[in-house]
Amino acid sequence: MALLEIDDIHVFYDKIEALKGVSLAVQERQIVTLVGGNGAGKSTTLRAISGLLHPREGAIRFDSRPLAGLGAHEIAAIGVVQVPEGRRIFGRLTVSENLDMGAFTRRDRHAIAGDKEQMMALFPRLRERLKQVAGTLSGGEQQMLAAARALMARPRVLLMDEPSMGLAPMLVEQVFETIRRINEQGVTILLVEQNAPLALGIADHGYVLESGRIVLDGPGRDLLDDERVRRAYLG
Repeated sequence: MALLEIDDIHVFYDKIEALKGVSLAVQERQIVTLVGGNGAGKSTTLRAISGLLHPREGAIRFDSRPLAGLGAHEIAAIGVVQVPEGRRIFGRLTVSENLDMGAFTRRDRHAIAGDKEQMMALFPRLRERLKQVAGTLSGGEQQMLAAARALMARPRVLLMDEPSMGLAPMLVEQVFETIRRINEQGVTILLVEQNAPLALGIADHGYVLESGRIVLDGPGRDLLDDERVRRAYLG
Protein backbone atom coordinates (compact mmCIF):
# COMPACT_ATOMS: atom_id res chain seq x y z
CA MET A 1 0.00 0.00 0.00
CA ALA A 2 1.38 3.39 -1.03
CA LEU A 3 1.74 6.12 1.57
CA LEU A 4 0.03 8.64 -0.75
CA GLU A 5 -2.46 7.55 -3.42
CA ILE A 6 -4.26 9.64 -6.01
CA ASP A 7 -7.00 7.68 -7.74
CA ASP A 8 -8.65 8.99 -10.91
CA ILE A 9 -9.12 12.59 -9.78
CA HIS A 10 -10.87 15.20 -11.90
CA VAL A 11 -10.30 18.85 -10.95
CA PHE A 12 -12.04 21.83 -12.52
CA TYR A 13 -11.49 25.58 -12.59
CA ASP A 14 -15.08 26.70 -13.17
CA LYS A 15 -16.00 24.77 -16.35
CA ILE A 16 -12.44 24.02 -17.42
CA GLU A 17 -11.25 20.51 -16.58
CA ALA A 18 -7.63 20.82 -15.46
CA LEU A 19 -7.06 17.22 -14.31
CA LYS A 20 -8.72 14.47 -16.34
CA GLY A 21 -8.47 11.31 -14.31
CA VAL A 22 -5.00 11.56 -12.76
CA SER A 23 -3.78 8.55 -10.77
CA LEU A 24 -0.41 8.12 -9.11
CA ALA A 25 1.16 6.51 -6.07
CA VAL A 26 3.98 7.60 -3.78
CA GLN A 27 5.66 4.92 -1.69
CA GLU A 28 7.03 5.74 1.74
CA ARG A 29 10.55 7.27 1.75
CA GLN A 30 10.55 7.70 -2.03
CA ILE A 31 11.21 10.77 -4.14
CA VAL A 32 8.54 10.86 -6.83
CA THR A 33 8.72 13.48 -9.57
CA LEU A 34 5.90 14.89 -11.67
CA VAL A 35 7.15 16.55 -14.87
CA GLY A 36 5.37 18.25 -17.76
CA GLY A 37 5.07 21.49 -19.64
CA ASN A 38 3.41 24.70 -18.54
CA GLY A 39 -0.31 24.20 -17.98
CA ALA A 40 -0.04 20.41 -17.83
CA GLY A 41 -1.64 20.30 -14.37
CA LYS A 42 1.38 19.69 -12.14
CA SER A 43 0.70 22.44 -9.59
CA THR A 44 -3.03 21.68 -9.72
CA THR A 45 -2.23 18.11 -8.66
CA LEU A 46 -0.30 19.33 -5.61
CA ARG A 47 -3.01 21.83 -4.70
CA ALA A 48 -5.61 19.06 -4.81
CA ILE A 49 -3.51 16.86 -2.53
CA SER A 50 -2.92 19.66 -0.02
CA GLY A 51 -6.61 20.59 0.16
CA LEU A 52 -6.44 23.93 -1.66
CA LEU A 53 -8.56 22.47 -4.46
CA HIS A 54 -11.25 19.79 -4.22
CA PRO A 55 -11.66 17.14 -6.93
CA ARG A 56 -15.16 16.66 -8.33
CA GLU A 57 -14.42 12.97 -8.85
CA GLY A 58 -11.86 10.46 -7.63
CA ALA A 59 -10.10 9.96 -4.31
CA ILE A 60 -6.91 11.00 -2.54
CA ARG A 61 -5.66 8.87 0.36
CA PHE A 62 -2.82 9.39 2.80
CA ASP A 63 -1.75 6.33 4.78
CA SER A 64 -5.05 4.72 3.67
CA ARG A 65 -7.06 7.67 5.05
CA PRO A 66 -9.31 9.54 2.58
CA LEU A 67 -8.54 13.25 2.47
CA ALA A 68 -11.92 14.27 1.05
CA GLY A 69 -13.60 16.92 3.19
CA LEU A 70 -10.44 17.92 5.06
CA GLY A 71 -9.21 21.50 4.97
CA ALA A 72 -5.66 22.43 4.03
CA HIS A 73 -4.68 23.04 7.67
CA GLU A 74 -6.05 19.62 8.68
CA ILE A 75 -4.13 17.88 5.90
CA ALA A 76 -0.94 19.66 6.98
CA ALA A 77 -1.56 18.63 10.59
CA ILE A 78 -1.73 14.93 9.71
CA GLY A 79 1.55 15.03 7.82
CA VAL A 80 1.17 16.28 4.22
CA VAL A 81 2.83 19.69 3.85
CA GLN A 82 3.42 21.78 0.72
CA VAL A 83 6.32 24.09 -0.17
CA PRO A 84 4.45 26.33 -2.63
CA GLU A 85 5.66 27.64 -5.95
CA GLY A 86 7.40 30.99 -5.57
CA ARG A 87 8.40 30.15 -1.97
CA ARG A 88 5.80 32.52 -0.37
CA ILE A 89 7.65 33.07 2.85
CA PHE A 90 6.43 35.67 5.35
CA GLY A 91 8.59 38.49 4.06
CA ARG A 92 8.08 40.89 6.98
CA LEU A 93 8.91 38.29 9.63
CA THR A 94 12.40 37.20 10.60
CA VAL A 95 13.84 33.85 9.60
CA SER A 96 13.29 32.59 13.15
CA GLU A 97 9.66 33.74 13.14
CA ASN A 98 9.07 32.02 9.79
CA LEU A 99 10.32 28.76 11.27
CA ASP A 100 7.99 29.20 14.24
CA MET A 101 5.08 29.68 11.82
CA GLY A 102 5.90 26.32 10.26
CA ALA A 103 5.20 24.66 13.60
CA PHE A 104 1.89 26.46 14.21
CA THR A 105 -0.08 23.18 14.51
CA ARG A 106 2.26 21.84 17.22
CA ARG A 107 2.28 22.41 20.99
CA ASP A 108 5.49 20.57 21.96
CA ARG A 109 7.64 23.65 22.58
CA HIS A 110 10.76 21.78 23.64
CA ALA A 111 10.63 19.56 20.55
CA ILE A 112 10.01 22.60 18.36
CA ALA A 113 13.19 24.22 19.71
CA GLY A 114 15.08 21.02 18.94
CA ASP A 115 13.70 20.94 15.40
CA LYS A 116 14.84 24.53 14.84
CA GLU A 117 18.33 23.42 15.74
CA GLN A 118 18.03 20.59 13.22
CA MET A 119 17.01 23.12 10.55
CA MET A 120 20.15 25.12 11.34
CA ALA A 121 22.22 21.97 10.83
CA LEU A 122 20.46 21.17 7.55
CA PHE A 123 20.61 24.78 6.32
CA PRO A 124 23.68 26.41 7.96
CA ARG A 125 23.10 29.66 6.05
CA LEU A 126 19.85 30.16 7.95
CA ARG A 127 21.66 30.14 11.30
CA GLU A 128 23.56 33.21 10.13
CA ARG A 129 20.27 34.87 9.16
CA LEU A 130 17.99 33.97 12.09
CA LYS A 131 17.24 37.57 13.08
CA GLN A 132 17.16 38.87 9.51
CA VAL A 133 13.87 39.90 7.89
CA ALA A 134 13.04 37.08 5.49
CA GLY A 135 12.12 39.38 2.61
CA THR A 136 15.73 40.58 2.42
CA LEU A 137 17.16 37.09 1.84
CA SER A 138 18.50 36.03 -1.53
CA GLY A 139 16.36 33.77 -3.72
CA GLY A 140 18.32 30.69 -2.76
CA GLU A 141 18.11 31.52 0.93
CA GLN A 142 14.36 32.07 0.64
CA GLN A 143 14.01 28.62 -0.94
CA MET A 144 15.98 27.11 1.95
CA LEU A 145 13.71 28.91 4.41
CA ALA A 146 10.55 27.74 2.64
CA ALA A 147 11.72 24.14 2.86
CA ALA A 148 12.82 24.51 6.49
CA ARG A 149 9.52 26.13 7.45
CA ALA A 150 7.62 23.19 5.93
CA LEU A 151 9.85 20.67 7.73
CA MET A 152 9.04 22.35 11.06
CA ALA A 153 5.59 20.77 10.73
CA ARG A 154 7.27 17.33 10.83
CA PRO A 155 5.70 16.14 7.56
CA ARG A 156 5.68 12.56 6.44
CA VAL A 157 5.11 13.74 2.87
CA LEU A 158 6.60 16.98 1.53
CA LEU A 159 5.04 18.43 -1.62
CA MET A 160 7.54 20.65 -3.44
CA ASP A 161 6.30 22.90 -6.26
CA GLU A 162 9.02 24.16 -8.64
CA PRO A 163 11.77 24.60 -6.00
CA SER A 164 14.36 25.65 -8.60
CA MET A 165 12.23 28.38 -10.19
CA GLY A 166 14.13 31.62 -10.70
CA LEU A 167 17.41 30.39 -9.21
CA ALA A 168 20.89 30.58 -10.72
CA PRO A 169 22.28 27.22 -11.96
CA MET A 170 24.70 26.88 -9.05
CA LEU A 171 21.86 27.39 -6.56
CA VAL A 172 19.68 24.89 -8.42
CA GLU A 173 22.28 22.20 -7.77
CA GLN A 174 22.27 23.12 -4.07
CA VAL A 175 18.47 22.89 -3.92
CA PHE A 176 18.48 19.39 -5.39
CA GLU A 177 21.21 18.29 -2.99
CA THR A 178 19.04 19.58 -0.16
CA ILE A 179 16.08 17.57 -1.49
CA ARG A 180 18.25 14.44 -1.38
CA ARG A 181 19.28 15.16 2.22
CA ILE A 182 15.69 15.76 3.32
CA ASN A 183 14.68 12.44 1.79
CA GLU A 184 17.59 10.67 3.46
CA GLN A 185 16.17 11.82 6.80
CA GLY A 186 13.03 9.77 6.09
CA VAL A 187 10.73 12.34 4.51
CA THR A 188 8.76 11.18 1.46
CA ILE A 189 8.81 13.77 -1.34
CA LEU A 190 6.48 14.48 -4.25
CA LEU A 191 8.34 16.92 -6.47
CA VAL A 192 6.89 19.07 -9.24
CA GLU A 193 9.70 20.50 -11.35
CA GLN A 194 10.28 21.83 -14.88
CA ASN A 195 13.99 20.93 -14.73
CA ALA A 196 13.29 17.40 -15.90
CA PRO A 197 16.92 16.14 -16.07
CA LEU A 198 17.68 17.00 -12.44
CA ALA A 199 14.23 16.00 -11.16
CA LEU A 200 14.18 12.59 -12.86
CA GLY A 201 17.84 12.07 -11.94
CA ILE A 202 17.01 11.97 -8.22
CA ALA A 203 13.59 10.34 -8.49
CA ASP A 204 12.76 6.79 -7.50
CA HIS A 205 9.73 7.07 -9.77
CA GLY A 206 8.48 9.66 -12.23
CA TYR A 207 5.21 10.59 -13.93
CA VAL A 208 4.81 12.62 -17.12
CA LEU A 209 1.72 14.83 -17.21
CA GLU A 210 0.30 16.31 -20.40
CA SER A 211 -2.93 18.32 -20.66
CA GLY A 212 -4.22 16.99 -17.35
CA ARG A 213 -3.47 13.32 -17.99
CA ILE A 214 -0.64 10.98 -16.97
CA VAL A 215 0.85 9.78 -20.26
CA LEU A 216 3.92 7.92 -19.02
CA ASP A 217 5.46 6.70 -15.78
CA GLY A 218 8.35 4.59 -14.59
CA PRO A 219 11.60 4.70 -12.61
CA GLY A 220 13.19 8.13 -12.87
CA ARG A 221 16.35 6.92 -14.59
CA ASP A 222 14.32 4.94 -17.13
CA LEU A 223 12.29 8.02 -18.03
CA LEU A 224 15.52 9.97 -18.50
CA ASP A 225 16.50 7.45 -21.17
CA ASP A 226 13.04 7.31 -22.79
CA GLU A 227 13.15 8.84 -26.26
CA ARG A 228 9.68 10.39 -25.88
CA VAL A 229 10.69 12.17 -22.67
CA ARG A 230 14.02 13.26 -24.09
CA ARG A 231 12.37 14.68 -27.18
CA ALA A 232 9.67 16.54 -25.24
CA TYR A 233 11.53 17.78 -22.14
CA LEU A 234 15.26 17.29 -22.44
CA GLY A 235 15.96 18.81 -25.85
